[in-house]
Amino acid sequence: MSGQRRPGRYPVEMRARAVRMVFEAEGHCGSQWEAICSIAEKLGPTPETVRRWVRQVEIDEGRRPGLSTDERERLKRLERENRELRRANEILKAASAFFAAELDGPRS
Repeated sequence: MSGQRRPGRYPVEMRARAVRMVFEAEGHCGSQWEAICSIAEKLGPTPETVRRWVRQVEIDEGRRPGLSTDERERLKRLERENRELRRANEILKAASAFFAAELDGPRS
């Protein structure tokens, strides 16, 4: 079973702990990547997963450029709202065309 990974998301507490451990281990390791690999091996997720967690925390704290977690969530919400509005607009256009044809009546 050692080759199988846990399906789904890791708990928030585990993510925070892993990131904290990486930041603490950076001083003892030769590089951040070595710290990430070491912590990933101890906790179970892949090194790439831990690296993404670390990068996101660095962005959220302003250490690295990029979209913060709050900005990313806001963008997703706005994109979803935009899709819904476009869909509603298409429905209204179709209804408008239908009723316009009804009001014009049959052509003789």
